Amino acid sequence: MQDAAVLPFILKKTVAMIGMMGAGKTAVGTALAQNLGVAFLDSDTEIVAAANQTIAEIFERDGEAFFRDREAQVIGRLLDGTPSILSTGGGAFLRAENRAMIGAKGVSVWLRADIELLWQRVKHRTTRPLLMTDDPRATLAKIQTERDPVYALADLAVDCDKSYSIEDMAERVKQALLTRPDVLEKIA
Repeated sequence: MQDAAVLPFILKKTVAMIGMMGAGKTAVGTALAQNLGVAFLDSDTEIVAAANQTIAEIFERDGEAFFRDREAQVIGRLLDGTPSILSTGGGAFLRAENRAMIGAKGVSVWLRADIELLWQRVKHRTTRPLLMTDDPRATLAKIQTERDPVYALADLAVDCDKSYSIEDMAERVKQALLTRPDVLEKIA
């Protein structure tokens, strides 16, 4: 997908976008992929396509453990492909196997967002199985408290802010990646 004659960057490793639901992994990842002229992949989309079921349906029928096993298989397969931007599910990076695969074959970028921003982005969505509780905001806060120490293991972190556009965030991620010449190289 990259054409060195046209694009001023070479992506050398897959960039795995990690973080909480609502952090912007898909939106920012899509914009970043377009900016760099590489493919955008979404592990959740790949799982849904393979199972021909929604994530909520997979969770309900087979359970979270089954879903996490499929997720690890899909992430491994996607990391073996051409360097791209990969959006991972919010829980993917919690699994040591996934962190090891991402660390060996790619680079992890944590989109770090506060609870208020996350809640504003997810409160009206009905596609989040982990938030199907009596108090989804409290559940979201609890999940974030549990996950942030693991997300902090990411190779890079980029802070989200409600004032940033998707394009602003993609640019911020690109600038963070440029600090890693083993991942992203400017050639023009």
